[in-house]
Amino acid sequence: MTAHIEAASPHTMNTYARLPIAMDHGQGCYVWDVNGKRYLDGLGGIAVNTLGHNHPKLVPALQDQIGKIIHSSNYYHVPNAEVLAKKLTELSGLTNVFFCCTGLEANEAALKLARKFGHDKGIEKPQIVVYEKAFHGRSIATLSATGNPKIQKGFEPLVEGFIRVPLNDIEALKKATEGNPNVVAVFFETIQGEGGINPMRADYLKQVRALCDEKDWLLMIDEVQCG
Repeated sequence: MTAHIEAASPHTMNTYARLPIAMDHGQGCYVWDVNGKRYLDGLGGIAVNTLGHNHPKLVPALQDQIGKIIHSSNYYHVPNAEVLAKKLTELSGLTNVFFCCTGLEANEAALKLARKFGHDKGIEKPQIVVYEKAFHGRSIATLSATGNPKIQKGFEPLVEGFIRVPLNDIEALKKATEGNPNVVAVFFETIQGEGGINPMRADYLKQVRALCDEKDWLLMIDEVQCG
């Protein structure tokens, strides 16, 4: 295992505090390292491998698609993507789907959407409400929306246009936005993961929804922990 790790390390940017383990393969909820040691996978690729490893239906479906066409770009219709989008809208009660590769990309799209929403309303400098202890990603915009000075350090100046408030305090939200015509959206995680597993109370979520409806703001959810 050490040889595998040492061979890879000199050419891989040190952006993660990696554990001294090199994974080789998995089955269901278990993974094996290059030395054959088995582990119960409680991480799931950071909430990515929701069906486990080597799933008997997922793997053949992926192999079948790769054997047909790997990528055609969004210049063309993608039939399976359109089928999935229809299913997602039916299950969610929403109307449209924008597929992204990562949560960061989805959050960047949400921030752009909020700014475009503001500009379409004639707001020159739109502002978005975000939360203390939030984590939305490590691009320069999502890093700016994140509420953790530790991971922001060294990447200043941050992107402007964010108003930060504490979680589960509707009066603080109202006070921070009172008389401000530039607010266009409230952006949050229903359960803050990186921030320490901090859930948004159901009554507070309803209050935020009502306030967004009253003020004609977008309510944007960075949803990871609830699925």
